[in-house]
Amino acid sequence: MKAVRFAAGLVFASLVAGAAAAEGHDAHMNHMEHGVQADAPLAAHVRAANGRFVKFDAAALKAEGYGPIPCTSSIDGGAMGVHFVNSKYLADEQPSLEHPQAVMYEPQADGSMKLIGVEYISLKGPAVSLENQLFAFQGSPNRYGLPAFYELHVWAWKQNPKGVFTDFNPTVTCANAR
Repeated sequence: MKAVRFAAGLVFASLVAGAAAAEGHDAHMNHMEHGVQADAPLAAHVRAANGRFVKFDAAALKAEGYGPIPCTSSIDGGAMGVHFVNSKYLADEQPSLEHPQAVMYEPQADGSMKLIGVEYISLKGPAVSLENQLFAFQGSPNRYGLPAFYELHVWAWKQNPKGVFTDFNPTVTCANAR
């Protein structure tokens, strides 16, 4: 009899847990906007300030001073995509919301490029921030061949399960880079 009550209790507990998980998923999806968590106001501000990059236009990027660097993958999986970097903006002491130092695109299977985020970079520090979000420190030497710098990735157009400001996104791939 104890075994039957125990089993019934387990079934009830699993039903409650399943309902809570479904409710949590629905709540999570309600907090999504443009595939990005809506509780990250900086991501919304980045989207508003940089909408000009949504439609990939290599000529417009070049005219604005951006040049491509190869698609960046992580040894742990995921990627950052292809960065279009504006070296003029690297000289800025305080990054500007409207002028990211890098714009990130993910190469698609059909050859197109999809905007996924931006990166703000500063050679000054240590307390570099944008709308109170602190930048991460990258020491030297580094794989970019740059002196030590501070950076902030903002996944404003593609959800990153590791977080809006994490460097690599496990859902991004360089498999279609050409």
